[in-house]
Formats: sequence, C-alpha cells, structure tokens
Amino acid sequence: MDNPKFWLFLALGIIAAGFLVALGRVLLAAPGPKVPSGREAAIGFGTNFFDTLGIGSYAPTTVLFRALHLVPDERIPGTLTIGHALPTVVQAFFFISIVTVDMRTLILLILAAVVGSWLGAGVVSRWPKRKIQLGMGVALLAAALLFVIKNVDAMRGQPVIPGGVATGLTGTLLVVGFVGNFVLGALMTLGIGLYAPCLIMISLLGMNPTTAFPIMMGSCAFLMPIASLRFMKAGAWSPKPALGLALGGIPAVIIAVLIVKSLPLVAVRWLVVVVVLYAAFGLLRSARQSRSAPADPGVVT
Repeated sequence: MDNPKFWLFLALGIIAAGFLVALGRVLLAAPGPKVPSGREAAIGFGTNFFDTLGIGSYAPTTVLFRALHLVPDERIPGTLTIGHALPTVVQAFFFISIVTVDMRTLILLILAAVVGSWLGAGVVSRWPKRKIQLGMGVALLAAALLFVIKNVDAMRGQPVIPGGVATGLTGTLLVVGFVGNFVLGALMTLGIGLYAPCLIMISLLGMNPTTAFPIMMGSCAFLMPIASLRFMKAGAWSPKPALGLALGGIPAVIIAVLIVKSLPLVAVRWLVVVVVLYAAFGLLRSARQSRSAPADPGVVT
C-alpha cells in the first residue's frame, strides 16, 4: 500500500472505469448503428500494435480515416482520443510496471498532460471544420518531421537528440518538463501524438530515453479518457470508428508487449512519413478550399 505505483494504478483504474461508464451512456443515447466494421477494428489493431512499439497511432489513424472516408475531418480529433483511450490504458499498465522511472517526475508530468488536454479539448471540440483541418495539417507535418528525426537516429547509430542516464527530473528541469508536457497534452487533442515529441523532450532534459515510455504512455492513458468527456459532450466524434479502434487496439497492445516485443521499424517509419505528408497536404488543401469556396461565385451550393 506504500508503493506509489499502487495508487497510480488505482487512479488509472478508476478513471478508465469512469470513462467506460460515460462511453456506455453516450452510446445508448446515440442514434444510428454503433457496431464497428471489420475494417474499423483492423485499423484499431494495426495502429495500436505499432503504437505500442513506439510508432504512434494518431498520425497513421488520421491518414487511414481520411483515405477510406470513415470519419469527417472535424470529428477526427475526438474519434482518435476516444477510440485510442482504452488501448493506451493497457499500454500504461504494462510500461509503468516494467520500466524504472522516478515516481515524482512521472506523476507531475502526467498531471501536466492531463490539465493541458482538458483545456485543449474544450477548445478543439468547438472549432469549425476549416480550423481543425488547418490544425491537423500542421500537426501532421510536425509528426512527419519527428519520424524523420527518429529514423536519422536509427540510421546514424548516434542520436540526433542525445539522451542521458537520469530516471527523474529536479529543480528547473522538472519545471521545464511540466510545462512541456502541458503543451503536448493540449496538442494531443488536435491530433498530434504525444509519443515522439515527449521522447525528444525527455532526452533533451537528460533522462534515459527508455523512461519516456511510462511517461508518455501514462500521460496519454490519463489524459485521453478525461479529454474524451468534452468530445462526447460536444458530439465531436464518430462512435463506430472509435469503437473499432478500441476493440481492435486492446488485443494488439497485448500481442505487441508479450509476444512481438520489438521489430525493425525504420522502414515502417519511412512509409509513415510518406503517407503522413500526403494526408497533411490534403488537409491543408481542403482548408484552403473551404476558405475560398464561399467567395467563389462559380460554386454551386
């Protein structure tokens, strides 16, 4: 009972249970079909499988949703947050259990991300379609850059962003980490994943890059169920695809952690860079067209 991990896991379990209750109530009240298709569950499986291995799930899921026309652009951030929440909770339980990290640092950075996501979700859930397209387009460009940095690290054998050996932060570095994770939590609600930028931030602050896994997964596991409440309240999500992400994602996490454990991911990340750039420019082009359409006298409405 004196182990802080016990209390962290207890809090995470309570939040996950509350999320399930809220999700169930919203689904019961929502009209229309709610059972996900095999394609939607397959997207959940694939994106969460690679997410557990460090690829991240938000950018690939956005690309697939847009390519297959499964979710309107303005509902993608909420669908990502709600759908990936439970698989990320499972990730957090695994990685907080097996990776050594200073508990004060872990808890404070998780708290920062939660507060940032709560404020961010309140803003993004009320944004119009064009602003969300612009925001996600810029976010995907940033994600592509982070994938390139990680691949250069792997190819050079020496990291572009060197890490340290510390398992925790103190003093000014802890304040910087808190503010940084607050910002990353807010950006999560816009559709940019927290994993890659959090890994870079942790490394720059002198911590062992391995400690980023419980920090980034714990942050997302706490913030996503909480931020989801605002997206649910605003109706800014699509139930079927979100359920597909959850149902396909949970077994994918378990398989990735317990069976596969690691893969050569450089080629996968280069592929992700290409498709993410394609989606980013598509979103920015759609946002530009949305702005110009009302002023164009040739447009038929």
